[in-house]
Amino acid sequence: MSNPTPPNALAELGQSIWLDYIRRDLMSSGELQRMVSQEGLRGMTSNPAIFDKALSEGGLYDAALVEAYRSDPQLTPQELFFALAVEDIRAAADHFADVYRASGRRDGFVSLEVSPELAHDADATVNEALALHNRVNRANVMIKVPATRAGLQAIRHLTEAGISINVTLLFSVSRYAEVVEAYLDGLEARLDRGLALGGISSVASFFVSRVDSLIDDRLAEHPAPEAQALQGRAAIANAQLAYAHFLVVAESPRWRRLAEAGANPQRLLWASTSTKNPDYPPLLYVDELVGAQTVNTLPPATYRALLQRGQAPVATLPGDVDAAREAVSRLAEFGIDLPAVTDRLESDGVAAFADAFQHLLGGIAARLDRIKADA
Repeated sequence: MSNPTPPNALAELGQSIWLDYIRRDLMSSGELQRMVSQEGLRGMTSNPAIFDKALSEGGLYDAALVEAYRSDPQLTPQELFFALAVEDIRAAADHFADVYRASGRRDGFVSLEVSPELAHDADATVNEALALHNRVNRANVMIKVPATRAGLQAIRHLTEAGISINVTLLFSVSRYAEVVEAYLDGLEARLDRGLALGGISSVASFFVSRVDSLIDDRLAEHPAPEAQALQGRAAIANAQLAYAHFLVVAESPRWRRLAEAGANPQRLLWASTSTKNPDYPPLLYVDELVGAQTVNTLPPATYRALLQRGQAPVATLPGDVDAAREAVSRLAEFGIDLPAVTDRLESDGVAAFADAFQHLLGGIAARLDRIKADA
């Protein structure tokens, strides 16, 4: 390993570090290229909330908005947003192009999400995903599709169509298993048609810290010391069980057939990995989830904490799967229905992204009004 940075050290253990953040000046300033070439960053994810924050801060995108409006005054706020987002995704993808090639097309991806308002419409999700993929026109773009019931249908169809998918808003192991089935179904349909599998990659974004955020307060209210001992443990145990399922699938005859045909595994991507509880170590959801064939996407503060860490990382997955299974099963003893929790998190996650998307479009509309007034 020529440059022993923490991301490169994790890569030696089979885990890729991606950045959960995007802003136009990250690319234009050369900062992203430095992070890739000097620090070992291997990919990037975005979502409506990230874009909303980027477009709301200062006037970074004002000139681009003016230019886009002047080129076509009939563009809606949503069309303007995707015009700006596609430019950013293309620029970021170009910075990761060397990583994409050197990794055999497994890393170096940049993710762009379909409109969260389509989360329960499979056909509309497929159509928008195909349109965005073609519009970005970069081999190393992943289109993000939420893991809703409708999203499962979209994942299967898009995989068969040869589109690399980042499946987002995953909270439960059972839904993750369904996502894996959708991915395998799509690959098998493609293989049966005599089409190549090697150019397709996928990640399943399994959200971590939000599980603890919802469960910890309930555990804290319970008088039993055993309940309080589970604080900060449920989310990691849930993720460990997801990884255990990944390993089972990886050893299956069904997967071996696809792998022999050139298919890439759908890696687990740990999302929502910043600690929300200030009493927890800032790298709790990084250090406890280091494993081969995984990705961890970090927001900027968590990424900086990783860079500042002195000790070398160690592999912590698969971990004690029996203990993880017991920890999850014990939640019911303390009145916590984990399936109900993860269902709520999925619903809340879709709603939060939809709200962020609407806020973003409202901000663009307000800026459009100012542009028209100035004109």
